[in-house]
Amino acid sequence: MLEKEIINFEKSIIVGIVTQNQSEEKLKEYLDELEFLTFTAGGEVVKRFSQKMERPNPKTFLGTGKIEEINLYVKENNISTIVFDDELTPSQQKNISKIIDCKILDRTHLILDIFAQRAETSYARTQVELAQCIYLLPRLSGMWTHLERQKGGIGMRGPGETEIETDRRIVRDRIALLKEKIKIIDKQQATQRGNRGAMVRVALVGYTNVGKSTLMNAVGKSDVFVENKLFATLDTTVRKVVIKNLPFLLSDTVGFIRKLPTQLIDSFKSTLDEVREADLLLHVVDISHEDFEDHIEAVNKILLDIKSADKPTIMVFNKIDAYKHLTIDEDDLMTERTTKHYTLEEWKNTWMNKLGKNNTLFISATNKENFEEFREKVYETVREIHITRFPYNKFLYPDYKDAIEKDDEI
Repeated sequence: MLEKEIINFEKSIIVGIVTQNQSEEKLKEYLDELEFLTFTAGGEVVKRFSQKMERPNPKTFLGTGKIEEINLYVKENNISTIVFDDELTPSQQKNISKIIDCKILDRTHLILDIFAQRAETSYARTQVELAQCIYLLPRLSGMWTHLERQKGGIGMRGPGETEIETDRRIVRDRIALLKEKIKIIDKQQATQRGNRGAMVRVALVGYTNVGKSTLMNAVGKSDVFVENKLFATLDTTVRKVVIKNLPFLLSDTVGFIRKLPTQLIDSFKSTLDEVREADLLLHVVDISHEDFEDHIEAVNKILLDIKSADKPTIMVFNKIDAYKHLTIDEDDLMTERTTKHYTLEEWKNTWMNKLGKNNTLFISATNKENFEEFREKVYETVREIHITRFPYNKFLYPDYKDAIEKDDEI
């Protein structure tokens, strides 16, 4: 008989601040996301702490009173991990650790930890390790408690390097080695991409946990790993897909997130080559999420960073089956109507209307709702790109309704 696997979640608290640039409402959104990140990493959030400040305290991020309040709560409730919503400086992390006796993490460290759990291939593990080393280097001094016993005086003078300098040199050497390793794998992957011929390349992009892998499984009849957690997909998956009789390459890429660590963008730039070299982007959006407009903005910002913002793009609004809007009673004259009260039809008449009917789709990848419309739109767009590249192939691929179905997905 199989034994049940018992998962022990670490008792955690999450911390954020309200500033001039970050309202209470915005902080709640970020902390909701941070709680989901903590759950994905294996933590159970038991309490949230927040403080209004003009700017973060350069020494301890929060004020002295709030730090003492958190310290008391940690001792009374046996908390093992504190996660801060913003990236802490090395000195802030060191100072907080001296006051509070538990693990101190920030958003960047948490995301790196999730990526380390999810990395399956040698390439992904190398990229994550590089990001971790870059993050670790300036924080080494606060991580080695045995250095507190180092003293000067007799027998301690003379040439040589201190233990912290040795550690830093080892990490720098490791970073150089990992960068070289990534260069070699990049060359191999560039060769693989070159060997794929002149097929049209389509890339799925979007925020993390919006259903990109589910959509890829539905359209490509493949078996890409799917889970309702953040960053379920870390390795880029490329499949040959055939809609009717038209073949093309479809790639599923790593999801994006707000406040994405710069170390990850740098180390995963090579993974995002699939996006850079794509002929068409399918920007998948979870329309059932209350912050989906912020998600679109975050994805567009990263696409701009990797110089892919000007590519032909179809907006695919997914999870319409889960979309729910707030309602106002007829006799309620006090409640102000906001975008959270919009129906799907009303959303379609907002800025989405300006994108044009040809650039927006509303589907459910799980229930395959409006899926035929999705297939037709992708077919027509890929066909247009293909016959622009190969005009003499125009008669091979007729209009979607006239094309013959051919199920030979590889």
